[in-house]
Amino acid sequence: MRQSRYTKTDTDAPRQALIYCRVSSRAQEADGHGLQSQETRCREFAASNGHEVAAVFPDTITGGGDFMKRPGMVALLSFLDAQPDTQFVVIFDDLKRFARDTRFHLDLREAFRVRGATIECLNFKFDETPEGEFIETIMAAQGALERKQNGRQVAQKMKARMQLGYWVHNAPVGFRYQTVKGHGKLLRPDEPHASTVREAIEGFAIGRFQTQAEVKRFLESKPDYPHNKNGKVRDKRITDLLTNPLYVGYVCSEVYELNWLKGQHGPLISMATFEKVQQRLKTTGYAPARADIGEDFSLRGFATCGDCGSNLRSSWSKGKTKYYPYYLCQSKGCESYGKSIPRDRIEGAFADVVKTLEPSPKYLALAKAMFRRAWDARLAQAKDAARLTKHQIADAELQIEALLSRIMQASNDAVIGAYENKITELEKSKVLMAENLAEKASKPKRYEEYLELSLQFISSPWKIWESGDASLRRIVLRLGFSGGFSYHRNDGPRTPKIALPFKALGMISVGGKINGAAREN
Repeated sequence: MRQSRYTKTDTDAPRQALIYCRVSSRAQEADGHGLQSQETRCREFAASNGHEVAAVFPDTITGGGDFMKRPGMVALLSFLDAQPDTQFVVIFDDLKRFARDTRFHLDLREAFRVRGATIECLNFKFDETPEGEFIETIMAAQGALERKQNGRQVAQKMKARMQLGYWVHNAPVGFRYQTVKGHGKLLRPDEPHASTVREAIEGFAIGRFQTQAEVKRFLESKPDYPHNKNGKVRDKRITDLLTNPLYVGYVCSEVYELNWLKGQHGPLISMATFEKVQQRLKTTGYAPARADIGEDFSLRGFATCGDCGSNLRSSWSKGKTKYYPYYLCQSKGCESYGKSIPRDRIEGAFADVVKTLEPSPKYLALAKAMFRRAWDARLAQAKDAARLTKHQIADAELQIEALLSRIMQASNDAVIGAYENKITELEKSKVLMAENLAEKASKPKRYEEYLELSLQFISSPWKIWESGDASLRRIVLRLGFSGGFSYHRNDGPRTPKIALPFKALGMISVGGKINGAAREN
């Protein structure tokens, strides 16, 4: 045993006391076992033994593991190191506050011993005799056993609850816990975060947000959405948001090896939307990820050089008194390399093109008739598809039952794992088919809503573009044009490729001139 490097002289004199308090969690601190109650008991103990309390060191951390990872304990030991000539007694209200790991208990005892500090506990008397050390070791081992047993019991209860479809960890953004009779704590939508999360995920699924960077900027634009101290949303949180099965109403856990269990909580998005997001995450979005896209330069990534056809870059150039926005080609070897085009000139020319997309009342009436005819045709197809989907759902249920029977008979872990993965895929497939079935059944009642949204865009894309909203302008670019906007720094714009339905309805003259200055692309 190591010998103390400090020498104590007057052991009968009143000693200064240091109090150490610890709780395992904030919740434990909030109830009757908090830090304040521990400190009160330790102060009473110190007064009854004639000690003067010099300092109190609290910790809110579990008792297992290395004591040097506890900030309060590190501060206490540093305090002792800073005053090597002062006698201290360290007071704990319970032996379990000291350490709940046998090895670290003994190490901590040695750490106090070499610093010349003695230890006193309200419910245990430390004895330096061999018998006392034996009993202390047994008590420390018992505490370690209780901690591990409690951890195992908690893990078993958490897994059992998750198997019933209840999420047991922190609620993700968009949900909050609410006590529900017959369920206990259950996830419920948390507004306005739930609507923000839904809009972000669905926007990425349909292409409104082309990249995760755009989703991030959208969330950062919401003042109520949780941000870090710099007002930013971490990239990992965006990935977690787009891949979390909880938003679809399912519970998954790698820790407890649970895959796609139907949750007791309601979903924020459909399985179809979730699958679209996963497919898009596998591909690289084509929209640039810079913060100035659509904010300062609406055509960045869409406007192309009239000489070489490469995408025009954008930048701010400093003048004598202020900065000026420009587009420019940066393809080496191009005749327009490094030549700037004022932003207002090229975006003004594109605005003239957007204005030409507005149809006449005659074409609007034609579009409405086409929509109705196409809608009726799709309804007839939907009835046949619904019957087929019902048969497919029944077939998937039979396959799941057969696989469950095979699992009961199998003994090879690899085979069982393969069966479980197949069942998971079939369950997801069932949900997708059921959602599609429900969606098709509701479509006839939503016809006017769909028609109104479609005609609103077709009737006046210019009003949408003129709003200046970055997200809406990107929608105009994607739905109104099938190619980029070619612009020559001297000759001006060339006729862009117009997308359906504008081209199909003959609303504009394909290949015509724009402002008398355009050439055919």
